[in-house]
Amino acid sequence: MSPVRSCARQAGRPMERVLFAMAATVTLLSALLAAVVSPWFLLLTAFVGINQWLYVLVAACPASLVLSRAFGLRSSLYSREVGSR
Repeated sequence: MSPVRSCARQAGRPMERVLFAMAATVTLLSALLAAVVSPWFLLLTAFVGINQWLYVLVAACPASLVLSRAFGLRSSLYSREVGSR
């Protein structure tokens, strides 16, 4: 009898999807606040972009570290999380 292979996905949401949703939410909120309150809220959009580049370059950003430690989310792209030592 041959071993059974599973094509089932990992339970829960991968970290990348959660980070993408968070970045989109904060970016849209920042654009709305910049239009309604003050253009200084565009700095929040820049902060989101910097964090996205951090995740791309070093496989970790402040949000990914919090999500991995507080909620146990794991990356589907990177086999080893930098912040989960």
